[in-house]
Amino acid sequence: MSKLTMTQLKTHLQLKTKEELIKEIAALCNTFGYVKDFYGAKILAGSSKEILDKYKKIIKNEFFPSRGLEQVRLSVARKAINDFRKVSISVFDTADIMIYYVEIGVLFTNEYGDIDEPFYCSMESMYKSALKFIIKENLKLEFEKRCKKIVDDTDGIGWGFHDALSDMYYEYFGKN
Repeated sequence: MSKLTMTQLKTHLQLKTKEELIKEIAALCNTFGYVKDFYGAKILAGSSKEILDKYKKIIKNEFFPSRGLEQVRLSVARKAINDFRKVSISVFDTADIMIYYVEIGVLFTNEYGDIDEPFYCSMESMYKSALKFIIKENLKLEFEKRCKKIVDDTDGIGWGFHDALSDMYYEYFGKN
């Protein structure tokens, strides 16, 4: 199976009438929720917070489901972040959801006790990605307190988790 190129796609779309393009985009929105979210963020004033909240709810539900304690599926929570990044037009909101994932993971650990190494590796990886993103997008002032609170809230957690996050924090924010 050959791969569709952007040139082929553009040629295909140029052959469509305005009405056909509208129908095609509407079909995409009905088929893929994140496409609908993408257009919602672009078109509807105030919808970006609703969209961010929707994806945060997916993350929180993986750690703290409304019905009892189930197996945490980090892949589902991380997919929510990746899907959000595809639809978000706000770098602040993107940093926010990345930090939120780690905050919820730390809260989960403090609530239920030590988890396992893959869990902590996932948290550390997202924390580092978030810090890099925050620095790249010049959002240091907006997120420094939350990033520091994550480190403080991990004091006493095993697997070297606290030390790893602490090292990353000081690498990106420096020692104050």
